[in-house]
Amino acid sequence: MKKSNLWSLRLGFSGKQAAQIEKLGLEKFLKHSFDSKFDDKLPAFLDDDPKTLIELKELKESIKTADSEAKKKLLKKEVYSSVELKKCWISKMRNDEFPLRENMVCFWHNHFVSTSQKVKVNYWIYQHNMILRENAFGNFKELTKQILKSNAMIKYLDNVDNKKGKFNENLSRELLELFTLGIGNYSESDIKNGARALAGLNYGNEEAHYRSLAQDFSDKTYFGKTGNWNSDDLIDIIFEQKNIPYLITRKILKWFIDDSPSEDLVVYYGDYFRKVKFEIQPLLIKIFIEEYKKEKSGTKIKNPLVYILQLLDELHIDDLDDEMILFFLKQQGMDLYNQVNVKGWDGGNSWLTSQIYLQRNNTSDLLCSGRSITRKVLNNMNADDEKPKAALEKIDVKIDFDTNGNNKTIISELSNRLLFKVNDSMQKDMENLLKYDFDPQEAHANFAVIRLFNYITKLPEYQLI
Repeated sequence: MKKSNLWSLRLGFSGKQAAQIEKLGLEKFLKHSFDSKFDDKLPAFLDDDPKTLIELKELKESIKTADSEAKKKLLKKEVYSSVELKKCWISKMRNDEFPLRENMVCFWHNHFVSTSQKVKVNYWIYQHNMILRENAFGNFKELTKQILKSNAMIKYLDNVDNKKGKFNENLSRELLELFTLGIGNYSESDIKNGARALAGLNYGNEEAHYRSLAQDFSDKTYFGKTGNWNSDDLIDIIFEQKNIPYLITRKILKWFIDDSPSEDLVVYYGDYFRKVKFEIQPLLIKIFIEEYKKEKSGTKIKNPLVYILQLLDELHIDDLDDEMILFFLKQQGMDLYNQVNVKGWDGGNSWLTSQIYLQRNNTSDLLCSGRSITRKVLNNMNADDEKPKAALEKIDVKIDFDTNGNNKTIISELSNRLLFKVNDSMQKDMENLLKYDFDPQEAHANFAVIRLFNYITKLPEYQLI
């Protein structure tokens, strides 16, 4: 696979940016990515959703007192806004010229997990998503402070139940275990005293704030330091700890580079991260530029986002409903803002179970044959079911290839774009599909090359980048 295609998949969600990487070079491409602008205007579909605590209280009261039809309508509006939020995000992933920011937002979204199922307030989920977007390339310490005070996180990790004399340790524990230091780098005493410091941190209109009646004003000892600490103080202390850089550099390497990064690499980049005072942008520049120089591919299993968006891009399918993409992701175990637990998606081998592999192959079959995917079709993609035979919406599909080439040059072209390696058996199979007398300018040449592409998408090697 050409480096530009490999890194387009790693830094974005498809091969769309390969030409830009070749034209600009990686360093300039990264600069454009970091400088990319984003819309911070509230989406219109949230205009009528509750945003203040008073509006939320009023909505809850109206749901309680409404008749069944009105209640159904109110709840339907909540579901509608939740789906629209996800569709809006998918649209950005598909259409941004430089999608690295959205890829990083997705990374942070899986690091600072906060699900819409538990939070239930769409405006808070939107706020959470915007904090991640605004700070995607910013400072890890500052981002952690903002997330800790987001209404979504307070709700998701039950800090609303954390009060003086009746402490809830969920947020305090996950702050250390999953968000910053990792298991083995803190004590149970740190968790308990962290919970005391977070007691009373409750919902606010724009961000969480302390409620004095529930707050614990006594001194707490946290990692050997004693004082009347608040949420910002906790994070300041955590970021003084020796092992603070390594959890996050390991996760960044797993997300972008290698499902099993070496500990030497984790420590090497982690030490640099500490040196640049936890600024994310210089860390990413260093990782991407240094790893780009290495001949390294086939180290990561494509996540479902990369799989489906690459498939749509290769087949030039621009009008597939974003909701169908969301449903495909859900079936593949990557339901946006609905991870199974606070640990987030495991990634790696979990992206390629036998069921997921079958669904990928069936989806490729449908799209390559010029049929659109629907919720009904996706629901029927089970191992023991036959492929759906019902009449489906027809769509135009085409694939890019050199119409002045021959069978071997076109096979090579697709291989360089799509596969990290090709062995003799694969080459022979591809030449049987696209025979020596293939005429690339013949009327049905596009369909023949799409058959070749469909074969490629089912190879284990296609699942890797």
